[in-house]
Amino acid sequence: MANTSTKKGMLIDVQPLTTKKDIAEMIEALGMAKLNAERNVLLFKIGITTGLRVGDIIKLKVGDIKGKSNFKIREGKTKKERTVHLNAIMPEIADYTESLKDDEYLFPSRKGDSHITTTQAYRVLVQAGELIGRNDIGTHTMRKTFGYHYYKKTHDIVTLMNIFNHSDQSITKRYIGITEEEVADSLKDFKLF
Repeated sequence: MANTSTKKGMLIDVQPLTTKKDIAEMIEALGMAKLNAERNVLLFKIGITTGLRVGDIIKLKVGDIKGKSNFKIREGKTKKERTVHLNAIMPEIADYTESLKDDEYLFPSRKGDSHITTTQAYRVLVQAGELIGRNDIGTHTMRKTFGYHYYKKTHDIVTLMNIFNHSDQSITKRYIGITEEEVADSLKDFKLF
């Protein structure tokens, strides 16, 4: 269940950003882009705040979220409806959408009248990851970062499992990288003599 992606023919094990410092560095790196920095930063912030898959994020229109503390979405992969909460990033959304029309895509492509692709979002995130010295960043980094921090804060694996629409708690823990971390922590001071 570890989400991997290929980069230059190599298999990459995509990881969450586990510290606030890592998240801040990623946001800073995304903001350094010559084009679409504000768009890229908001994409990342929505991803790490909601746990939505990138395919669902890129399809959002301004009217879906402008001025809303939550909204309902039918997730593309699972086809299940979910309420998404935006309270934590409402000011960023308000600033970004201030001059945009409700029928516009939140993350427009520079080519045509559509939204950016998942491939473009991947490239943006990988480039920012490289700027901060990380080669384990991909689109699932956002979702995994949300899950990792949600679990660390709440220890509520059942709710997280439901948010992610996973069928088993072990899948969710493995997905966010908690299983290996918990094993390492439990063995840190383990000594039999």
